Amino acid sequence: MLDDTLFDDPARLVEADGRGLLRQAALSGAQVRAAVETAAEKGLDDLAELRPRALVLLARPGVGDGVCRVLAALLGPACPVPVVIADSAPSWIGALDVVFAHTDDGNDQVLAESLSRASRRGATVVVAVPQDGPVAAAGAGRATVLPPRLPVPPELSFGHAFASGLAVLGALGLLRTDTEALADALDRESERAHPDNDVLVNPAKSLALRVAEHTPLLWGIEPVGAAVAAHGAFAFGCLAGVACDVADYHQAVTRTALLRAASSVGSEADLFADPDERGAGALRVFLVRARQDDRTEAVERAAVRDLPGADLLSPDGSEQEDAAVRAGVFAARFDLAAVYLGLASGTVNGPGWPALAAH
Repeated sequence: MLDDTLFDDPARLVEADGRGLLRQAALSGAQVRAAVETAAEKGLDDLAELRPRALVLLARPGVGDGVCRVLAALLGPACPVPVVIADSAPSWIGALDVVFAHTDDGNDQVLAESLSRASRRGATVVVAVPQDGPVAAAGAGRATVLPPRLPVPPELSFGHAFASGLAVLGALGLLRTDTEALADALDRESERAHPDNDVLVNPAKSLALRVAEHTPLLWGIEPVGAAVAAHGAFAFGCLAGVACDVADYHQAVTRTALLRAASSVGSEADLFADPDERGAGALRVFLVRARQDDRTEAVERAAVRDLPGADLLSPDGSEQEDAAVRAGVFAARFDLAAVYLGLASGTVNGPGWPALAAH
């Protein structure tokens, strides 16, 4: 049962948050700074001289899957290097390729075997993984390992994985991101999401309440938005026990029956519907947009027209910030909202937690 009164009582929130997840979710900016420092110390300068045949992003279970998809979406079709997302190293991996991977599981045998194969064949390998374990050892001293410096639960490690990936893209000259601006934006998001701030000014609490007792449809207006939405679905499933539909908006609207049901939410037909008949689990559309350009804004306007009850997650006067910064901020907001919702619904501290979450 959802106890939404918890959101209005900071003392009870802190008491309920026995694992300190809100505090750890607020460390995304610090994770970015730590990852950037680690990358600078390890030295990725050699990547600047490479012209890879392919950039291979190994999307392993957990946070890394969403991070890889966000990185690929940020690069987009104009990227001069083919970008491949795979769950293991392709059979053709070789000396002309660059591999990036993230995992919080230092014992991931599939990833360890992939990195070993890639290293033996001369590929350039950079991994954001724990310092100890088979995965870190798999590079046989040839892989660059970027271990996390801040101990946070695996489900809240987006900041470290994302900044590590951005460091690789920046070193390759494929995507330049102001990581200090990213870290500052994440700090501001965490400040706004502080437990002392009420729902009207706390974007994470507001999002949690909008998701509560609904079936969220997280639809990305453009590829980066869709990739961040996938991370949001991971966060809500991991921390709040909420199942989300995730899709690119253009794909979503081809599912006519679901679109018809979603279109009625917030419309006149929905206005006069019996709330008891709708019940818990009623559909709620969230349109996610990280890009700031005329084309995506036009798509968003059309989507809002067709889906009058949709909630918008889109840039709010942050025109100076690039899509990577917005993607990071939205990912952090999803994480914080999922923690709030998990605390209010009891999924975070319920029976079996955290033992079940460890598997």
